Amino acid sequence: MLTDPISRLPLHANGAIALTGAASGIGAATAARLNAAGHRVITVDLHDADVVCDLATEAGRRLAIEKVTELAGDALAGLVTCAGVDTSRNLPGSRVVSINYFGTVALLDGLRPALARRGDAAVVCVGSSSATVIPDLPVELLQLCLAGDESRAGELADATGSALAYGASKAAVALYVRHSAVKPEWIGAGIRMNAVAPGFIETPLLGKPRDASQSDPVLETFLEATPAGRLGKPDEVAALIAFLLGPEARFFCGSVVFADGGLDAKFRADHWLAVWNRPARLVHRQVGSLRRGAA
Repeated sequence: MLTDPISRLPLHANGAIALTGAASGIGAATAARLNAAGHRVITVDLHDADVVCDLATEAGRRLAIEKVTELAGDALAGLVTCAGVDTSRNLPGSRVVSINYFGTVALLDGLRPALARRGDAAVVCVGSSSATVIPDLPVELLQLCLAGDESRAGELADATGSALAYGASKAAVALYVRHSAVKPEWIGAGIRMNAVAPGFIETPLLGKPRDASQSDPVLETFLEATPAGRLGKPDEVAALIAFLLGPEARFFCGSVVFADGGLDAKFRADHWLAVWNRPARLVHRQVGSLRRGAA
């Protein structure tokens, strides 16, 4: 019987994998890779998808949740949240955070029951290395996102501008994954959730390839700073997503995996390890217990 490299199960037993942002870029590359492996992929996007909707709106999010659940047969094997916009389209900051963060979280929460019914399910959220390499991200905007206050977050994002709103929205996605993945309703229900943080990738979000006369100064600056010396390719990120969906990644939980050509490591080599300093009262309590035991 045919098997595929992701699930190691018969193809008819795989179950469906939902994929947002599937019409282009990393999403399209991921859809192609999963389809080639024999998976049934339910695509979600503004166009050219099984479910056509706008994840910046509550109505669009409800439609996506309802239709994906219906098409999956009420049980979902996997979910990849790839839908997102950046600053290249001159969109208001409010739309950036509405799609990148609030649209993502709405689908995660809304499709969690279908993932739990399947069991041994996997979720991969697409974040960005912009969450860590863009300096001076607005902390208040990040906090409003995590607090679920879309209205105030949108107002602040419009005032802040789309560039910082993009970084903050992707940082919020990463923090949501870190905080939520370890909870009983996720890993305790058999749902593994992780994130990938791509760097600068050759996708429509960066516009069409530019020649020397059309170079973008900001893009060129980050490209020169990237140790790998080039833009990433959508299929390179798609391969990582496919791995995180598969059985070889079953011990991954709450991880944010960078695929950015070394950009985060270059700028933040000493920041990845945050030493855990326990509260003083806890340390004193444990030391006291040790002393009593020694006596």
